[in-house]
Amino acid sequence: MPQDEAVIGCTGEVLLPTRGSAGPGEILVRVRGGSETFLAWSPEPLPKGATVLVIESRGRRAVDVIEWADPLDAACGDAADTG
Repeated sequence: MPQDEAVIGCTGEVLLPTRGSAGPGEILVRVRGGSETFLAWSPEPLPKGATVLVIESRGRRAVDVIEWADPLDAACGDAADTG
């Protein structure tokens, strides 16, 4: 199946936990002006509610993800601590 390149680089939220090598979970991603769900595989299990970054498309409605923490959120938190 052809890759869905529009979703690569997008962040999302885990709706159904991923199970690492044991199988996929489900994520919700904001893409194309709306929100869409995808089956999601990750290197390690990820809990419901985790924020993820889509790193690869496996075709329609299936992606590879990693856990994601927005570096700008951390930078803003550090600035607040200094002043």
